[in-house]
Amino acid sequence: MNRPAIHHDTKAWKAQVWISFAVAASLCAIGLAYLPGQDLDRAFMFMGYGFCLSAAFMVAKYVRDNQHQRVDTPMWGSVVWGGFALAMALTGWGLWRMDVNPTYKAFLGVCWLFLISSVFTLAKTLRDAHEARVAEIRAEARRMANEQ
Repeated sequence: MNRPAIHHDTKAWKAQVWISFAVAASLCAIGLAYLPGQDLDRAFMFMGYGFCLSAAFMVAKYVRDNQHQRVDTPMWGSVVWGGFALAMALTGWGLWRMDVNPTYKAFLGVCWLFLISSVFTLAKTLRDAHEARVAEIRAEARRMANEQ
């Protein structure tokens, strides 16, 4: 009997994804921790980066959940996409208006975009691994049912 091929990411890919996310998060944390200026600016940016991080995971999940057929309500889609747009816009605005060296702003901006990019890659990798586990469980259940 032909068994369907179950896709698994390589260990090297998984390591690269996790390392990339860790490096991005670390660079953001270091950049924000040493951000010159007001404590209020630093707090605003920490909240903005956290909001963007959570919103990016929400968007990744929403897109993946609805890739074959719509399972979420249109209102939830508006909340997810609106939250992501708001998080990105407010964080970008906060970064733009801060009174710090332009080189420092550029560093924080690149780290921020690296973080968002690595979130989408990490979310996809985690979801792929989950779907592979589910496929293996179903295949094993079918095999056991056929043996009986």
